Amino acid sequence: MVVVLVFLVNSNDNSAFLCIFAHGMQLHKEMKRILVLSTLLLLMTAPHLWAQKKELSQARSYIKSGNDYDKAEKLMTDLLANPANRTNKKIYTTWYEAISGQYAQANEKLYLKQAYDTAAFFNITKRMYTVAETLDSLDMQPDSKGRVKPEYRKDHAEQLNLLRPNLYYGGTYQVRRENYRTAFEYFDLYIGAAHQPLFTGYKYLESDKLIPQAAYWATLCGFKLQDAKMTLKYSQLALTDQDKSRYVLHYMCDAYRQLKNEKEYLNTLNLGFKLFPSYPYFFPRLADYYKAKGENETVLKLSDQGLRKHPNNALFLLAKSIALLNMNRYDECITVSKQMIANNKDQAEPYFSIATCYLNQALALEQYNEPRKYRQQLLKLYSDACPYMEKYRQLAPLDTQRWGPALYRIYLNLNKGKQFEEVDRMMRKN
Repeated sequence: MVVVLVFLVNSNDNSAFLCIFAHGMQLHKEMKRILVLSTLLLLMTAPHLWAQKKELSQARSYIKSGNDYDKAEKLMTDLLANPANRTNKKIYTTWYEAISGQYAQANEKLYLKQAYDTAAFFNITKRMYTVAETLDSLDMQPDSKGRVKPEYRKDHAEQLNLLRPNLYYGGTYQVRRENYRTAFEYFDLYIGAAHQPLFTGYKYLESDKLIPQAAYWATLCGFKLQDAKMTLKYSQLALTDQDKSRYVLHYMCDAYRQLKNEKEYLNTLNLGFKLFPSYPYFFPRLADYYKAKGENETVLKLSDQGLRKHPNNALFLLAKSIALLNMNRYDECITVSKQMIANNKDQAEPYFSIATCYLNQALALEQYNEPRKYRQQLLKLYSDACPYMEKYRQLAPLDTQRWGPALYRIYLNLNKGKQFEEVDRMMRKN
């Protein structure tokens, strides 16, 4: 007779026991080997299952005591450190009860206006959400007959729906303390609840007016952390917050630049400029981009587009004057630059642009190599350029690389010896 040890596991409470079966038939050697190995494996598993049952029992005792919820939570997180336990619903339900008990205690202290760590209070809600969402995914697994019978969804969803504002305010609390990564976790849970099966039927995207604001804060957190993927995760949703959309587009541009996605970077810059032409981020980067490519016509077009809404905007006027200068449209550049001076006489750049226009016109005449024929015209051009370049020097005294050679040429052609010598000495020293 052959004696066979069979190790049985109760799937409801993970208890285990050994049964001994006897069989009168002679077993094959291979079958004997399989049975021996299986028995050894099961005997090795038994201590772990008994320890698991003991810790679950201890955790329930802590919870019933109403005082040691944190100890109960620690027992469950220790159990979950073992991957083999991560599909055990009893561990998660016990963990959830332990955190719920901590929340009730914290809430009571706040109600009684007793001292309590605000960050810790918000963190309890975050942990409750994380555990409940994991448990819900396990709870929805079909049984052996393919049936899905969730036990906890309704009660947990109702409870967590009431606590959900804590996620939003926990996020803003962390933003104020510049803990952007932690803040993002709160907003991620807050917005993500709208897509969680646990909250089916709540329709947060339709009913929750705070979601666009939460998306904005999440996008800001990504921007502050210079994490492009984090920045873009809720950016489209954040754009629905009308008061913040200009900033969201700014953060999106920065993210696309980090990702080296030139197409989306330009598309977003153009959208930002179209919607918010006076916002100081979009236009300068568009102008610089097209200027670097030599597309001055595009810069001019963008400048005129902005000026139609803001006729005296210094940035648009400056970009237009530079584009006109680069396109050799000197008379138009002078007109635009004089408009800038009329708006603000202390801007340095328009003085330089006007002087450069006159000098470039003089250079074009000098190319004909007929100094006598164009003498009077050349003198007038240099005379016209002189006060503007001198004013530029006054406003930008350190920019010697620009005004030094220009004044050298002006004073030489106007035969201003004293001024010429002063500039000549200065340039020799440099």
